[in-house]
Amino acid sequence: MQIRFLRLPQVIERTASSRSTVYASIKSGLLPPPIRLAPQSVGWAEHELNEVLKARFTAKTDDEIRALVKQLIEARSLESAAA
Repeated sequence: MQIRFLRLPQVIERTASSRSTVYASIKSGLLPPPIRLAPQSVGWAEHELNEVLKARFTAKTDDEIRALVKQLIEARSLESAAA
């Protein structure tokens, strides 16, 4: 699977949130954290962000979204171990 990465301006646009809200959502477990792409560059996996937005759209609770984010982060570990 080819992974497409989104930069912060794209994440802000897709979530309709401010920069500070994006990072507050990450801190509270409601958005997956970015992935380091280079020493001074990060990006969000588009498929992860889409999953979270889909959960929001289907009126999942914050606790359900936190569980989803946790699963997405765990899947990263499994994918990187398999690579």
